[in-house]
Amino acid sequence: MNIFSKIAAGLKKTKDSMMGKLEALMNSFTKIDEDFFEELEELLITCDIGVETSLEICGELRKKVKEKGLTETVQLMDELKEIITEMLGEDKYLDTSSKPAVILVIGVNGAGKTTTIGKLAARYKNEGKKVIVAAADTFRAAAIEQLEVWTQRAGVDIVKHEEGSDPAAVVFDAVTAAKAREADVLICDTAGRLHNKKNLMDELKKISRIVHQQAEDCSLETLLVLDATTGQNAVNQAKLFGETADITGIVLTKLDGAAKGGIIMSINRELGIPVKLVGVGEKLDDLQDFHAKDFVDALFETETDFDYNYERLDDIDTEEEAENISEEELSEIISEEAEAEGIPEEIMEEAVETEENIAEGTEEEISEPETEAEENPEPEKKSLKDGKFGFLFKEITFGKKKKDAENSDTTDSE
Repeated sequence: MNIFSKIAAGLKKTKDSMMGKLEALMNSFTKIDEDFFEELEELLITCDIGVETSLEICGELRKKVKEKGLTETVQLMDELKEIITEMLGEDKYLDTSSKPAVILVIGVNGAGKTTTIGKLAARYKNEGKKVIVAAADTFRAAAIEQLEVWTQRAGVDIVKHEEGSDPAAVVFDAVTAAKAREADVLICDTAGRLHNKKNLMDELKKISRIVHQQAEDCSLETLLVLDATTGQNAVNQAKLFGETADITGIVLTKLDGAAKGGIIMSINRELGIPVKLVGVGEKLDDLQDFHAKDFVDALFETETDFDYNYERLDDIDTEEEAENISEEELSEIISEEAEAEGIPEEIMEEAVETEENIAEGTEEEISEPETEAEENPEPEKKSLKDGKFGFLFKEITFGKKKKDAENSDTTDSE
């Protein structure tokens, strides 16, 4: 599954919720009037886009309607897509230009900080970089042990102290170790905290000060990890953390389990903090760089091709496939597909026969042969995408081609 497919699959709940409501709204109005815009504003707010951002989107849409003379709601979907894309602006990525590059990870407990650190460590390790992780969450029970499991899984070093020790001291030692070992990336875990825990917020300021002092010439990223399932509460968390820490980017986790992906727009527009990473699953490679264009394309996508598992082929590809595969091979593929999908083969065969009968029933009648030579014409070779197996041919060959490619990629990577 490519990066776009991962984003698209991760946004499925958001897309189903938000776009379903948008399409219903568009269909319920025959003309663009003030009532329509009031309904649209309310809809966007309920999709966790936020009040200010929703009003701004509707304001820009009003301008486009007036400039282009639009009169029908069906014309607005492309305009909305363009407005949101412009609003998200250029993509921002993690700065790892220095050696070591320091990444400070903050956020409340349960947002996915430890998982994010583990995935980041594995990612940079796979890129051939030397990574050190600092276990500075010394307050939460078993936090150090949990992080140690992730570092072992990723194959990177960890700097840790005893539970209950000074977090700032852990970060100090980690920065020193990163310099001495010539590490490329230092990722620092911190204790989960809320805005009303003044002692922990003060501790965060202390950690930030030590990093700036000890890694003065190093690039520093302060990533705030937010849980997408919390919706506008995540935006409020970002506002409060921003009062204490100089946040350079947001990591939005659990996007695949939330229907509230609209907060990406709210965070970006209202707080001016870019979303740099999104979590779209539980696997190590499910932490992805955020691409605004992919996000908007996935959100406004109107067709889902085989649940994002297969890439759609055009007619030319299908014709070429038809010429290069025998009926026996296709029958074997159908059997394998039936077994993989848990469908009894006889049911699939019955469906094939039904489709063939339908195809034969719609064919035009063949006129009587006019000459003796034409009485027994040589049968024409049919394309396998017509007649028998026709209705299954495209889907199965799509799947076969995609699976072969994935198997090939897996073999190459090993």
